[in-house]
Amino acid sequence: MPQMLLTLMTFVPLVGALAILFVPKERANAIRWTALAFSVVTLLLSVGVAIAFDYGATGIQMATKVQWIQAIPVYYQLGVDGLSLPLILLTTALTSLCIVYSWHIEHRVKEYFFMFLLLETGMLGVFVALDFFLFYVFWEISLVPMYFIIGIWGGERRIYASIKFFLYTLFGSVAMLLAIVALYLRTGTFDMIEMATMRPYAGDPIWLALVFWGLFLGFAIKVPVFPFHTWLPDAHVEAPTAGSVILAGVLLKMGTYGFLRIVLPIVPEAARQFAPVVAVLAVISIVYGALVAMAQWDLKKLIAYSSVSHMGYVMLGVAAATYTSSASLASKVTAVNGAALEMVNHGIITGALFFLVGVIYDRTHTRDLKRFGGLGAVTPIYAFFFSVAMFASLGLPALAGFWSEFLVFVGAFPAIPVHTVASAVGLVLTAAFFLWTIQRVLLGPINPEWKGLTDMDRRELLALTPLLVLIIAIGVYPAPLLNVINGAVTRLLTTMPM
Repeated sequence: MPQMLLTLMTFVPLVGALAILFVPKERANAIRWTALAFSVVTLLLSVGVAIAFDYGATGIQMATKVQWIQAIPVYYQLGVDGLSLPLILLTTALTSLCIVYSWHIEHRVKEYFFMFLLLETGMLGVFVALDFFLFYVFWEISLVPMYFIIGIWGGERRIYASIKFFLYTLFGSVAMLLAIVALYLRTGTFDMIEMATMRPYAGDPIWLALVFWGLFLGFAIKVPVFPFHTWLPDAHVEAPTAGSVILAGVLLKMGTYGFLRIVLPIVPEAARQFAPVVAVLAVISIVYGALVAMAQWDLKKLIAYSSVSHMGYVMLGVAAATYTSSASLASKVTAVNGAALEMVNHGIITGALFFLVGVIYDRTHTRDLKRFGGLGAVTPIYAFFFSVAMFASLGLPALAGFWSEFLVFVGAFPAIPVHTVASAVGLVLTAAFFLWTIQRVLLGPINPEWKGLTDMDRRELLALTPLLVLIIAIGVYPAPLLNVINGAVTRLLTTMPM
């Protein structure tokens, strides 16, 4: 049954994590192969979901709803649509690639791969859960493994970074939990789809605002939106390479997914009321993130701040969807299509960038841009991958990053022209710091320290080649992915009060 695919896909990584516990820690290779096997099975199951998906329908598919807790109406309720399917595939693909890349991990191998598989279950659960209580459980499950991944396998300041990450995210989770409780008390259900039809607190502006800001804090901290972004650079810099890939590639998308799946359909009146605030914060995130990235000499921190800027484009699209009723439905759909596409593209591109940082750091043990230069002459394969990922991130046409930003700007301009024009400054700044980074790393005279540097090996190529293929494929022909997203976005916006 297609319905079983979602359950199997979500919990196979958990089964794999439990299986790893029974493998003796001395058998490191057996642990690695077990983790890879379960992650690949999960990837294949997600492909099965994509095959079984009805691309002509726009609603929730493969729905499962089973009573979980009888004392209160909590259900084990799963489903998938055009918003969640691309993120599911992104999650399973990146997790498998991270496990391949992490083959060289030697410190506490058993715990490392256990955490990654547990994290995969948490992330997938967030994207398929349709019961608010179940959603929150998966949301919290995803928090704990990343805390340990940063805190145990991170850099010198890993304890500080992991605690900061945990406290920031937990604060947002508590605010979101209070909003969930308020919504349940008004509606008597945790069913997200049912809540959206009830318009809870629509006639009560004070409670509506409180619920909105509770949800906003939970999701905005995860995105992260300015000024809640300060945990992100520390977490990225101190996390191991695979941890940074998952953090940027998937965990940030849980926040923006929350805005599309929960905030817009359940409290659309509040989303419209506070859209001007969201739009301003989006513009600040775009421009501020790009400016701070330009000032960085640590390559990993530069990419981390670029994520703040890029996620601002997603929030700009979200704000444009509800900012004004005068803009046409078509322009709003275009803006949100761009936002949803940016979630996927950013995951692929920034995942590749963090892999590439790890490749060079493993060889040089530095991320200081002042010490690089001329690497294109000695590591031509690395230079090719690095250049393509950088150009994709700055939005070069025919690469994946272009389409999402283009659609956000085309869709947002009719609704919020001033904000859209201001955000365009971010495009120029992003191009500037990425081109500057290419010049500092690959061009010019080579540092004598790196004359004997080896190029990418088989493991690194295996982790990065699929991402490069996707960057080019989506850049050349984004229609299949956009068609999946468009149906769900159109349905979302047509059911919202205009």
